Amino acid sequence: MSSINVVLCNCPADQAEPLARALVEQRLAACVNLVPGVTSIYRWEGRICSETEVTLLIKTASDRVDALREGILALHPYSVPEIVVLRVDGAASSARYLEWVTAETREPD
Repeated sequence: MSSINVVLCNCPADQAEPLARALVEQRLAACVNLVPGVTSIYRWEGRICSETEVTLLIKTASDRVDALREGILALHPYSVPEIVVLRVDGAASSARYLEWVTAETREPD
């Protein structure tokens, strides 16, 4: 059975779609959901900050996580982008979906 991960990443609203498209075009992700209107409150350089962002829910094959991480680091506008990798329980997931994610993160034959 295929193994996949969901990667969480927040970014500015004007950067979310271009970033998501690039990740899918480069086959680093099979699918990216954009969840707009997220308010992030965090400490940065000694200050409490509050920003409206878009959360990217990125689905990728487990063996593509390292390449995805590098892609995010190269394309993301933040100097320290959020990259949180969550494992998907394959036994509790749709096998066909897991296979699709894996196939979409490979170069076509």
